[in-house]
Amino acid sequence: MSSLPHPYDSAEPATACRVTDAPEIPTAVVSQRDFPMYQMSSLMDGTFTHLSAALEDAGIHPIGPAFALHHRAPVSTADVEVGFPVDAPLTEPITLASGYEVIASALPAGRVAWVSHVGGYGALAESWGAFTEEIGESEEQMTYPFWEFYVTPPTPGTNPSSLRTDLFSLLEPRSD
Repeated sequence: MSSLPHPYDSAEPATACRVTDAPEIPTAVVSQRDFPMYQMSSLMDGTFTHLSAALEDAGIHPIGPAFALHHRAPVSTADVEVGFPVDAPLTEPITLASGYEVIASALPAGRVAWVSHVGGYGALAESWGAFTEEIGESEEQMTYPFWEFYVTPPTPGTNPSSLRTDLFSLLEPRSD
């Protein structure tokens, strides 16, 4: 994989909330509106099982880990994009073997806050809560979208306590 620009290229987990500028990054994603949260694992599996090979067939290459980007807070459903950052924008949709359609999108440019979660996915909600609280205490204002990079791919046999997921939130621009 080619390397991603800062802040997406950190070799070490961010143990405390960091704020920095992030560039726009082209992505190839499956985008779903009002997607049932209880079916999220089937969306992830149906996308990530086939997406790398489909992109390679199109001459496009992932340049970073899989991610999920949320356009609103998920409750029983989510408005979500799942995919990869890529080295070139997708020029036409691709239909995966799972039936999902892949389209071009982008991670947004702007000021972002980010922190790393190390551990199983079951504790992600707790990490998001602590991250949100830390952003509020720093007098920053979160805005949509927010996203997760699955830095450590979840493979069979991977110890869940070693999984690294980087959490990102776009921040309101500063007026100063």
